[in-house]
Amino acid sequence: MEPWHLILIIVACVLLFGSKKLPDMARGLGRSMRILKSEAKALKDDRAGDTPEQPAAAPRAEATTAGR
Repeated sequence: MEPWHLILIIVACVLLFGSKKLPDMARGLGRSMRILKSEAKALKDDRAGDTPEQPAAAPRAEATTAGR
């Protein structure tokens, strides 16, 4: 995208939504993104807690033979 594409998009948004509603929309979008991020992190933490840890390998019992 070139810089004039971004300027055109900004002008279109201002014309469609008005300059008073844009800050509210941006604030709502930011709040939604923070909530989504925190929920995704909580889900990831829950999944990490559900997986059982690998048990430590038990030491092998050495077979001893009598008479040696």
